[in-house]
Amino acid sequence: MKAKLADLRQRLPKGVEIVTTYDRSGLIDRAVENLTSKLVEEFIVVALVCALFLFHLRSALVAIVTLPLGVAAAFLVMRWQGVDANIMSLGGIAIAIGAMVDAAIVMIENAHKRLEQWRNDHGGAMPKGDDHWRVITAASLEVGPALFFSLIIITLSFLPVFTLEAQEGRLFAPLAFTKTYAMAGAAGLAITLTPVLMGYWIRGRIPDERANPVNRALAFLYRPALNAALRSPRVVLFAALLALATLAWPLSRFGAEFMPAMDEGDLLYMPTALSGLSAAKASELLQQTDRLIKTVAEVESVFGKAGRAETATDPAPLEMFETTIRLRPQSEWRAGMTPERIVAELDRTVRVPGLTNVWVPPIRNRIDMLATGVKSPIGVKLSGADLASLDAAARTVEQLAKTIDGVSSAAAERAASGRYLDIDIDRLAASRLGLNVADVQDVVSGAIGGEAIGEFVDGRARYPISLRYPREMRDTPERLTQLPIVTDSGLLLTLGDVAKVKVTDGPAMIRSENGRLAAFVYVDVRGRDIASIVQDLEKAVAGVKLPAGVTASYSGQFEYLARAAQRLAVIGPVTLGIVFLLLFLAFRRLDEALIVMATIPFALIGGVWLVYLLGYDLSVAVGVGFIALAGLAAEFGVVMLIYLKNALEDRLQRGEPMNAATVFDAVREGALLRLRPKTMTVAVVLAGLLPILFTGGAGGEVMRRIAAPLVGGMITAPLLSLFVIPAAYLMIRCRGRAQAAPETSRIAPSGD
Repeated sequence: MKAKLADLRQRLPKGVEIVTTYDRSGLIDRAVENLTSKLVEEFIVVALVCALFLFHLRSALVAIVTLPLGVAAAFLVMRWQGVDANIMSLGGIAIAIGAMVDAAIVMIENAHKRLEQWRNDHGGAMPKGDDHWRVITAASLEVGPALFFSLIIITLSFLPVFTLEAQEGRLFAPLAFTKTYAMAGAAGLAITLTPVLMGYWIRGRIPDERANPVNRALAFLYRPALNAALRSPRVVLFAALLALATLAWPLSRFGAEFMPAMDEGDLLYMPTALSGLSAAKASELLQQTDRLIKTVAEVESVFGKAGRAETATDPAPLEMFETTIRLRPQSEWRAGMTPERIVAELDRTVRVPGLTNVWVPPIRNRIDMLATGVKSPIGVKLSGADLASLDAAARTVEQLAKTIDGVSSAAAERAASGRYLDIDIDRLAASRLGLNVADVQDVVSGAIGGEAIGEFVDGRARYPISLRYPREMRDTPERLTQLPIVTDSGLLLTLGDVAKVKVTDGPAMIRSENGRLAAFVYVDVRGRDIASIVQDLEKAVAGVKLPAGVTASYSGQFEYLARAAQRLAVIGPVTLGIVFLLLFLAFRRLDEALIVMATIPFALIGGVWLVYLLGYDLSVAVGVGFIALAGLAAEFGVVMLIYLKNALEDRLQRGEPMNAATVFDAVREGALLRLRPKTMTVAVVLAGLLPILFTGGAGGEVMRRIAAPLVGGMITAPLLSLFVIPAAYLMIRCRGRAQAAPETSRIAPSGD
């Protein structure tokens, strides 16, 4: 398109130019470039974390190779399905990388431990040939099935996102698809390619875990804390419950919104004027507001339109202005200026009597208007049986909305405030003068409205010729009554002799929804969440008596939020039930399945607090972040439980009695074995998501709210996995046995 326009500019006549009034390609390019750079950063971080903890380059390469292969598999399915690369689709891959690499990390780390164990059992010699492959195979079989199962659970946890419908479904479907494809690719690679790569690349001298100062420091800090937790498991569980109870504070103070306002780089000014505006006055107001907007330094260009375009698909009345504002690049903004401050300055600058300001992002506004017909974040739809009662109700709601904290403007449609020129033909007078109704109507339609009398031909072009009286003869009712009429008999009359001309009130526009007359009240908000404003507005409207037969409903972005919340409230518990069933089938024990399920609410503690401290409202984007966190928490719980069960089974196979001391030592050993891979996974997830959380860029508003629950959860979920799950597992395995843990029992981590 740009190339075609550049070609056309060269062939335009002198004095004619093509001016771009709106171009969203820059936003698309910036958003894709921003997310692509974040993905590259995450790849680099994964490599550094693996090298730091494993001290073995070829082992790190195993994890590094699986990432681009998993992402490539997701891209291939995206291309086949027709999913484009955009903010959401790339964001799905960005939040999946931590879980994708976790499987490879756990398998590599377990292979290291088994190779170290072989070396210790064989006088320092490393396995070779078939022995090497047998060790790698045993290490893979030990954790591979559990990892595959946990990745399937993470994939299934996104089922609620797939069930979203309408606009929220279209927004988040690409994210859900790409995350699912990436996780499916990671699950497949974990049980196929990763073991093969480990067999070929994890060779030579494997550094002892104690030789790594990072691992040594972590074990030094974790061991006494774990001992204390296992000696007082009830205290640990009580502390976890107290931490969960602290969520009452932030949850009671959260606001709610559908989606955070995205900085599109441009703005749309859509004020609402009072009905009855003339075309000349509309043109004057449009030019006046354009000049005021252009005085703000960050504005690059302004292009305004009043009324509707020459198409039947645009029902905009003359009172609706649409002014597209293109902003300069952020590098040219004044120091300290933000999109919110620009909107605030524009709102202070453009203060025109009779105009109610509404400032919205262009893309979001088009989507909202197509879906609901409401141009503002909140719309109150009033339905009734007659226009008079609707008009009275709309004015009442408008005044109530202006009193609500956070409402920057409110404007009601004046359903019955249109102005009509009524020409009432006096049939008796017309017949006495030799005219019938059709004769008078022909004069009115032709002389006032215009009549085509011919066609002008210019080459291949054809232009109609329309004839009517000059404007100065028909611009007032008094002058219209003086319009001349000539009868067939040659009698010269005026329109006032055969008709009465007057201006009457009537509906400016008749709107209907669901078979009933309707009127809208547009409510713009700033500095407060949508859900709280609607809640206060509902209370205010309920406190007044609307005309009989008039009902109110709330639309706009609030409608999307309510629909998404209602759907997630139904599908969420169903998904949790399916996950619980899978856990029960995997562990064959109800108590162990309940332990993993209990990790989900406890893991959300850090996510909720971080979202609250960052000042974010609850939204669909935040909800998607919590869904992703829940899947990761379940995966953490499954893998930790597998380590604990394997450690206990190993001791029982060696002939140790099944008593409290054996369980205590086995739980401590299994938890210590999980320390290094858990720390690596958390480091990868945090390092990958922190750039998204604390950097800007196009699309960052949405991605930050998806990343915030994950980053916060990576603080509490590991603590839960490393302390609460071992304590809970110890309690359920020690039921009916002596509870005292031997003070002298001490199991060092592998390699000590």
